[in-house]
Amino acid sequence: MDEYEVNSTGETAENITENIEENIQDTDTDEMIENAREILAEEEQKPETPEKKTSPLSGFFDIVSIIASAAIIVAISFLFLFRTVGVSGDSMYPTLHDGDRLILSAFVIQPRGGDIVVTCQPSAYSYVESTLVKRVIATEGQTVDINFDLGEVYVDGEKLDEPYVNELTHERESFTAPVTVPEGYIFVMGDNRNNSTDSRDYRVGLIREEYVMGKALFRIAPLGKFKLERY
Repeated sequence: MDEYEVNSTGETAENITENIEENIQDTDTDEMIENAREILAEEEQKPETPEKKTSPLSGFFDIVSIIASAAIIVAISFLFLFRTVGVSGDSMYPTLHDGDRLILSAFVIQPRGGDIVVTCQPSAYSYVESTLVKRVIATEGQTVDINFDLGEVYVDGEKLDEPYVNELTHERESFTAPVTVPEGYIFVMGDNRNNSTDSRDYRVGLIREEYVMGKALFRIAPLGKFKLERY
């Protein structure tokens, strides 16, 4: 038979220990709750931080900053993606006139027939301008032939529809037909066919694609004549 020690109230030592532990736990819980209440009360008593007022001058500087950033982006775009060039002479009449200014793409992935391009191929003849504005007639692998009696241009045996020319092509220059355009070259002519020094002339000849400065996108001067017809 097991024996237990008892106190004057008749409780065993084991029961007393359990009661003490329960009282300690109850006391800790009460203290924690009380501390939490005190912390919440202190937070409620703290004054609210007033919102900062935005001055009109600050808003003005923000607008100026946005405008300046946009201007820089436009300038960089024109520097790397676009360029301007002036037209000198009447070789592209009636599409372009002397003194017109054009916006060019700064790069041409692949020139196509009908594109108006600006080229800068050096010439062995000092009196021939190295910078030319012309229309692409044929690209690498295509064969150009011209019937000067009828004024008709053919590419790969098909007659070109050319509503953009000033006159039919009767001026031969030094052209000997037919000509097959080699790889990496283009054949160009001016729209003013009988008053244009272009690929028909040995002093200009075929243009290497690496000398194509860009494709004409639209006209910026004179005002009111921005659009360039596409063919």
